[in-house]
Amino acid sequence: AAQGRAVLVGTRSVEGSETLSQLLKDNNIAHTVLNARQDADEAELIKHAGEAGHITVATNMAGRGTDIKPPQQVKDRGGLHVILTEYHESARIDRQLFGRSARQGDPGTVQAMVCLEDDAFLRYAPMAAFWVARMTPYGQEVPTVLLRWLVKLTQSTAERKNRKIRLDTLKHDQQRREQMGFAGRS
Repeated sequence: AAQGRAVLVGTRSVEGSETLSQLLKDNNIAHTVLNARQDADEAELIKHAGEAGHITVATNMAGRGTDIKPPQQVKDRGGLHVILTEYHESARIDRQLFGRSARQGDPGTVQAMVCLEDDAFLRYAPMAAFWVARMTPYGQEVPTVLLRWLVKLTQSTAERKNRKIRLDTLKHDQQRREQMGFAGRS
């Protein structure tokens, strides 16, 4: 932001966006929050999200379908910088957030700043997160190859479990329809 670029910080939840917003406020960093609580003002907030030096904190689902259009001065300084703070259970949603940067040939960059204590890691790959932490010297960045492996493992496990839940729900819905159909006949 200090370089005159626009910054979009993506969080997984409304709670995450509000926690990050409070941390930014505590450090006197001007920003805008875009989550489910500002849906009426969404178009106006997105309109300003591409401005020079502007920081927008948003849930990964907020503002979908609307492009952030940085002006030429922001493009000249590197364009929109997107920061992911929490990996989503679905890699597709993370790709959508990263795709907000560098649209239609515009310049832009992406960065993931996550913690090994992230809820998704602890829920879907706790032992893997533990071992990655053990293999990473204290205070050092997790090596890219280990982080990619952990993210891939976490997301594939989450997607597999969520798929099973959806299939079980469909199966139970079908069973209920069959039961109700039988009960209603004379």
